[in-house]
Amino acid sequence: MSQQRYARIVDPMASILLGPGEGRAIDPRRLTPAGVRASFGIKTDWVPEMSDEQRDRWDGLTEFTEMRSAAVLIPLVERDHGLSLLLTQRTAHLSAHGGQISFPGGRVEKHDSSPVDTALRETEEEIGLARRHIETVGSLPDYLTTSGFRVTPVVSLIRPPFDLKRDEGEVAEIFEVPLVHLMDPGNHQTRSIDLETGTRTFYSMPYERHFIWGATAGMLRNFYSFLNVHLPHP
Repeated sequence: MSQQRYARIVDPMASILLGPGEGRAIDPRRLTPAGVRASFGIKTDWVPEMSDEQRDRWDGLTEFTEMRSAAVLIPLVERDHGLSLLLTQRTAHLSAHGGQISFPGGRVEKHDSSPVDTALRETEEEIGLARRHIETVGSLPDYLTTSGFRVTPVVSLIRPPFDLKRDEGEVAEIFEVPLVHLMDPGNHQTRSIDLETGTRTFYSMPYERHFIWGATAGMLRNFYSFLNVHLPHP
């Protein structure tokens, strides 16, 4: 097993704001359910951005490294005004990532048939969203976290109406963010913080009173990069 240490960011608000992310906003006319479906059928040489968190993990990854498998759902809700992303805020008392904004999801269990199955099961357990409302359209490349997880992001479309019931022990709040907001790099903040192991940069994506950062923001940045390359033009 790898003995390399990975320092974690405890207070992201203690970081320094460097500026917005690179790139142009995706035309809202491209952000449609049909466009998202079609994007996973287009083959390109696209590779995801390598964040400091990702670079640290991949550089230290060997055949002896123990990474726990997990999966999350990226749930895009089909609203009249356009697609929106459903997110959760974890309860503050949780020992891992308490109070942070996250996708519904969790670690792979032995009885799960696939990462997609894991994401669907965890979503139903955490927020009560039944599988019959979920159309999975594809998966993004695995994301490695400093907490030791190899996470598979599963992109899905959700068609209302649906009912939600949060697990009060894990989920403090469920909310939505317009996808057009998240697919604009002008809303992707690049931040820097000094840790014991050196300086680390990371993304944050504030929306109203919510501060989206860490692995969630990293996966959203990759989703932006993926869609920017693969979405059909109107």
